[in-house]
Amino acid sequence: MRPQVSLLQLYCDFAHIKIALNQLFDNCMACGMMLLLMRGVTNNSMSETNIKNNGQNNEKISKIIDDLTLFDDDLMTLVFNKNIPATELILRIILKRNIRVTSVDAQEEMRSPIVGGRDITLDIHAIDENGEEINVEVQGSSEGAHVRRARFHSAVMDSRMLKENDPFKILKDSYVIFIYKHDKFGKGLPIYRAERVISDINEPLNDGSHIVYVNGNYKGNDEIGKLMADFRSTSSEGMNFKELADGLHHFKETEEGRDIMCESVKKYAEDYKTEDKIITVQNLMTNMKWTLDETLNNMGVSDEDERANITKQLQKQ
Repeated sequence: MRPQVSLLQLYCDFAHIKIALNQLFDNCMACGMMLLLMRGVTNNSMSETNIKNNGQNNEKISKIIDDLTLFDDDLMTLVFNKNIPATELILRIILKRNIRVTSVDAQEEMRSPIVGGRDITLDIHAIDENGEEINVEVQGSSEGAHVRRARFHSAVMDSRMLKENDPFKILKDSYVIFIYKHDKFGKGLPIYRAERVISDINEPLNDGSHIVYVNGNYKGNDEIGKLMADFRSTSSEGMNFKELADGLHHFKETEEGRDIMCESVKKYAEDYKTEDKIITVQNLMTNMKWTLDETLNNMGVSDEDERANITKQLQKQ
């Protein structure tokens, strides 16, 4: 019979092995550098290798940008931020009425007034001339388009509309619109509108709260079908609506726009890498009962800026 090994012992062994491997790696790197110097490899050769690697990375980033559509956060944010004509276009088609937007911001954070409460970031936050607030979320995953998320977004927006002692009856209408990449409810409809109903008498409550789901996979020949075709497009050529085509053209097909997109994609990659590392830190702290400093030390995170960033992100959660 094999001896039983505790989970704690396995984690400790893992940590010790990791430290030893890091030391071995450092030694190998030092030896490798010595060998390179002994063989007369010049700094120019190393620079050429770095240039080649950078070139390959830039090619990968360029391919990512080529494949982006308005369903991708990076591109969607840049196209819609402060873009009133594009926002008015999608609202007119989805809500089937002309809407005059007075302001629009992308990736607007709304912080909870409760310590430890859940903050939200609105993909698109628009306010119309009547003071009605509209949140448009563009989502590719089912969890991101959860119906209770729509309820929460609606509640957060509503909670910010009234000032102290304002009567509830002056609360403006609010709209939460999810443009979901797939058919959320699987019925083939282009749009699903959710309104509160008094079920016993089957009459609308008319409380001013509106939740809308748009089927991003809809391919009809009507306006909503053409709008979703534009959202799926990777090129401005052949798009149906100039307001969206102009944004796609600028950020994907001009040098200035692509430079902005490159920085955005690089930042996303760094943020994703940090998020992955934060999950590892949380798991080790929970399972090993290590402090944050002990965890970062055992993971080999020595850069002070990176340690500070991880600490800051953990404090937000």
